[in-house]
Formats: sequence, C-alpha cells, structure tokens
Amino acid sequence: MQKIDLEGKVVLVTGAAGFIGSNLVIELFKTIDDIKVVGIDNMNNYYDVSIKEWRLKEIEKLGGQWTFIKGDISDKNVIDKIFSDYKPSVVVNLAAQAGVRYSITNPDAYIQSNLIGFYNILEACRHSYDNGETGVEHLVYASSSSVYGTNKKVPYSTDDKVDNPVSLYAATKKSNELMAHAYCKLYNIPATGLRFFTVYGPAGRPDMAYFGFTNKLLKGETIQIFNYGNCKRDFTYVDDIVEGVKRVMQGAPERKNGEDGLPLPPYAVYNIGNQNPENLLDFVDILQQELINAGVLPADYDFESHKKLVPMQPGDVPITYADTEPLERDYGFKPSTPLREGLRKFAQWYKEFYKV
Repeated sequence: MQKIDLEGKVVLVTGAAGFIGSNLVIELFKTIDDIKVVGIDNMNNYYDVSIKEWRLKEIEKLGGQWTFIKGDISDKNVIDKIFSDYKPSVVVNLAAQAGVRYSITNPDAYIQSNLIGFYNILEACRHSYDNGETGVEHLVYASSSSVYGTNKKVPYSTDDKVDNPVSLYAATKKSNELMAHAYCKLYNIPATGLRFFTVYGPAGRPDMAYFGFTNKLLKGETIQIFNYGNCKRDFTYVDDIVEGVKRVMQGAPERKNGEDGLPLPPYAVYNIGNQNPENLLDFVDILQQELINAGVLPADYDFESHKKLVPMQPGDVPITYADTEPLERDYGFKPSTPLREGLRKFAQWYKEFYKV
C-alpha cells in the first residue's frame, strides 16, 4: 500500500453538501493540518435543500481552506476546470443520485450522475498525469452494499460475485466499480471503491427509513415496516463511515507491474459496515425510545397504533451484512458506534433542527 500524507494537499470532494461528504470535509479540517478542500455539489432538490445548506454552514464555521462550487459532475467542462484550476492530489467521489426506490421512478438521474458523472471524474484523473504531472495520487469513490443484490451468502464479502443487481441504482454502482477497474488497468490510476452499508446519523438523508419514520410519527401518520419486520440492516453511523473513508484516502493501492511488465491495476474495493445487522423492528423500537428521550415525541406516544407490517418493496433486499475484516486488516479500522448512541445523536439533532 502506498502511504499518502494529506497534510498541505488539495482534496476534491464531490457531493460535498451531502450527508457523508459534508461530514468528511468537517473531519478533514478538524484533523489534518493545512489541507485544502474543494467541494462540488449540484444542491438538487431530491430532498430538502435546507439540510444541505445547514451542512455547508457547519463546514464554513471551521474557517478552513475551503472552496465550494455549485455544479454538477455530469458537466464535463465543470470537472475539467476544477482539475486544471486546483490540481487535486486526492479525489473522493461521493456525488451520486442515491436511493433504491427513486431509481424505479427517475432512472435518468442515475445515468447522468452515477455513470456520466463518474466517467467525467475518471477522465479528469487520467488526464491529471498529462505532461509528466504528478496528478491524482488516489481516487476514492462510493459504491454501495446494494451491489450484493439478492446474494444469499452472508456476511457479504468483496470476493462474492455481484452480477445480479435488483435495482438500477445497484447496477450503476456496480458499473462504477467496473469502470474504475478499467481505468486503473489502462492508466495506472490508484482507486479504491467503498461499499457503504446503510449510513445514518444527524443531518442524514430524509429518504432514509429512520428519518422518514420520525417525520411520520411526529405528524401522527402510520409507518410501514417492510417484509413484516423481517428485514435486517447493517446500520453504520456516519462518523464511522467518515473515519473509514479518511483512513482509506491515506493508503492507496500500490502501482506495480505484473510478470508481463505491464501495470497491474492499482485497484481495491472494501465494505464499510457495522458487521452487526439489526432487525428492523428492534431498530424502530430503539428509535422511538430515543425520540421520546430527546423530547421529539411525548412520553405517552402510542406506537402500536402507528405502525403497520407490510410486504417487501421492489428493489429491496431482506438483509445487508458486511464482512469488514479486510478493512480492519489493511487500515486497522472497524466501525463501532452502537445503534442506540447513533440514534440518540440523530434524535437530538432533529429536535434542534426542526425546533420541535
């Protein structure tokens, strides 16, 4: 593995106003000296833009060497200009159209952002070496646990075959891994893909179950628990994800040649998950307790009358479960935040943000 010192470096974070992106930028400014971060985000209205604006304000409070560009990674000119103006050493591609269910109704958004956008990033990385420049030392990009599709074997290992996506979102993420592999092989770009498992926490995405449940319960609406509650999810707290990303940024797959004298692709893929799948019903139970503790919901709230067990949704899978041993072996890191602690922080943030 090639060690990369981030001190004094320029880092490009795409999707910088997003849930993981903004938390990553904050962590980099808090822990790495003299780092310069360029962020890009299209600030689309897939969910409440005021949450994205709140996240950007949190970054600005730190007063680091921060440049924010409102733009879309699917616009090749925008990406090329960022690379020529700022010459990033490390690129973290988190910009993507997220969500399994939305990919059924709005497929265009996924092709634009997840395929064309990622292609633009790969091309810019490739040309960063032109004219003998040092160029990009490491490209880190978001994949997803959804690439495992209906994989029966658990825990999910990065050695498993992942050729059976059950949503267009999953198919685009698998495509990202394939595209990255080709570029690593052809142009010797060190790249690492990270398969994230159900990320949650304060200022998260409102389309995620825990956030949506909270909104509905507060309005007195009924929440639907899919697969009659027989779903298990490897919930991973956002700080754990960010710590994992930060460590991976600092260790790139090594460039080396094979027996034929040609470069072996400096390519790797890891799972980042909690390695501890929680039953959806238990998850909802802890969430409701923490919402009461935070004062979001009244102590006598009648949960039973507000929950309904329903069948599985198209594109969904019954279980997600990460084998994180390789991440632990190579980077000495394993997510460890207990679900209750993470949901407590979410409930406290929710109370404050929405002034409940």
